Amino acid sequence: MKNPAQSLPRLWFREPTSPALLPLLPLSWLFRLLVALRAALYRRGILPVVRLPVPVVVVGNLTVGGAGKTPLTLWLAERLRESGRHPGILSRGYGGAGRIEAVTVDSDVAAVGDEPLLLARRSGVPVFVGRDRAAAGKALLAAHPECDVLISDDGLQHYRLARRVEIAVFDRRGMGNGHLLPAGPLREPPGRLAGVTAVVGNGGIIPAIPAGVPAFPMRLAGRCFVALDDPRKTCAAADLKGKTLYAAAGIGNPSRFFAQLAGLGLEFSAHPFPDHQVFRAGDLAFARGGVLLVSEKDAVKCAGPALTEAGPAEAWALPVEACLDGAPDGASLLSLILEKIDGRAPA
Repeated sequence: MKNPAQSLPRLWFREPTSPALLPLLPLSWLFRLLVALRAALYRRGILPVVRLPVPVVVVGNLTVGGAGKTPLTLWLAERLRESGRHPGILSRGYGGAGRIEAVTVDSDVAAVGDEPLLLARRSGVPVFVGRDRAAAGKALLAAHPECDVLISDDGLQHYRLARRVEIAVFDRRGMGNGHLLPAGPLREPPGRLAGVTAVVGNGGIIPAIPAGVPAFPMRLAGRCFVALDDPRKTCAAADLKGKTLYAAAGIGNPSRFFAQLAGLGLEFSAHPFPDHQVFRAGDLAFARGGVLLVSEKDAVKCAGPALTEAGPAEAWALPVEACLDGAPDGASLLSLILEKIDGRAPA
């Protein structure tokens, strides 16, 4: 029997609000009150806020599930390095043990989480995880005193950690039905966007946001596949055409990965999984004898017995890069962030 909770995300992004969600509205209203109370306690100093000695940039969103935060975090880390900064990255580490830990390219994904491991392998900068991001930030700076700016992958609602910049990321689904959890996908009310530094629309679509908040379109580009068993081996989409393809995605929005593959002209059998799915023996058996395609985030979880027992003839991951365009007024997200972390108000 299908778990009713698994169908909620599909209902959240329907317009108008599905009748099946109406019984959840009272819980959504209660959640809104609790969110407002918590924010007020931090704002008034009743709950303590930790200020680190370097600027913090938070890349988060209002909705649950994936919206493109991790690719944007990688883009920002690279741009900051090109600008002469020395960034570090903080993450909660979904599914990990929760303790503060440095993430290396060889870390156990079960201990640190899939997104932090991907960030460590791709960014080339120090990555630390921990449920308490403020404590993780202190640990990172103690181990890497050269870092002069920290990027928090997710954490828009982690008010304990003071931040200089807040970036809210959305994908094509926007804010869904506009309700807070559990009747909708929102963690905070839409009005929260009035206080962020900028909004980024993954897929080029920007939701309705308060006037005066800068907005930047973003797209994810990826055309070169990397072999799961040998990262040095690559292929193009054209090399995969005509083969029996199976696509698996355990990310926040699997349909985005499948649409990207279709946009490359590939025909495949789609197999969505829950976000942060840890692949075990048998999960990928559908790909036996065929060609398995996964997202880069899923690739860090597909190694070992799950992939060996699946027995695909080939297995490839599709890395993506965030591409950002300037705002309509010609401003760039990077210049806005640099002005903020340098302590100057944007012109």
